[in-house]
Amino acid sequence: MPLPRPPLTYSSLKLAYSCLTLVRPSMLCQGRVMEKKLQELRTLAARAENKRTETGIPRVAMVQGEIPEHQLAAVYDPMVNLILTGSKTMTVGERTFHYDPATYFVMSVDLPAVGSVHPAATGEPYLAVSLTLDPTIVGALIRDLPVRVCSELFGSGFSVAPVNEDFLDAWIRMLKLMDRPDEITVLSPAYEREILFRVLQGPLGWMLRDIATPDTALSRISVAIDWIRQNFAEPIRVEALAEMAALSVSAFHRHFKAVTALSPLQYQKRVRLLHARSQLIAGQGNATSISFGVGYESPNQFSREYARLFGLPPSKDLAKAMRDLHVA
Repeated sequence: MPLPRPPLTYSSLKLAYSCLTLVRPSMLCQGRVMEKKLQELRTLAARAENKRTETGIPRVAMVQGEIPEHQLAAVYDPMVNLILTGSKTMTVGERTFHYDPATYFVMSVDLPAVGSVHPAATGEPYLAVSLTLDPTIVGALIRDLPVRVCSELFGSGFSVAPVNEDFLDAWIRMLKLMDRPDEITVLSPAYEREILFRVLQGPLGWMLRDIATPDTALSRISVAIDWIRQNFAEPIRVEALAEMAALSVSAFHRHFKAVTALSPLQYQKRVRLLHARSQLIAGQGNATSISFGVGYESPNQFSREYARLFGLPPSKDLAKAMRDLHVA
């Protein structure tokens, strides 16, 4: 039999109300501070174009506005990406992630993905900044930390997390260097380390630790991923890739799928098709010649798999991309 609940008294209600009046203003104040910092970042990044826009700061870029869908279908380099306005949807394999302002994502390996960006509900264009990851810099930072935390977690090579004030402060300092080019060489390495340090402190820190730590499953899978990216037109043997990663074939399959949401052969196919689409839109050949160039032996198979991934056969997809570019 459940115990009877104590009666509500005036004193208990007064205590509860006092707690609410203490907590709610502080939460509101924190929200206002976060929004002020986000707005400062939006002002700094407002010069971005509707394509990857270099900032003059090593590995730091930004983008704003509508982006043609075909430009968002690519093999993405490892990065930290911060959303400032609007939202973005990314699909990696069978996994789809959605992220809004005040969130960031970490991509720890090269991943073939498709995405779409959306303006804010109030009409402001999509706006984001990114930092491409350099494993050497991440590794040096980890070695310099006073306490080394070894993560036993292992999972996807891509995930999303909320920001905090310290993370935003580091980004503000970094983007302010766009107006102080003479200070970039001296200060940007420190600000880059601070951004990475804040990520290491957060829920996605294990992803950075694993890509910079030898002999983790993620670092081993990265070796195989790099080989596929460099040799995507060549036939691959999973056994050879597993040996390259110093894993058994079953363990290699399991970890590769966990990181990329794709099997090794599916990963290679996505890379081939993304390269083919890029070459087709750039006018570097027709569908048949390009299909052979990226490793297909049958143009018909290429056309079928192209349409399955992108929704249209090569010729119609090319026409749509040209219309999108003309509108943009």
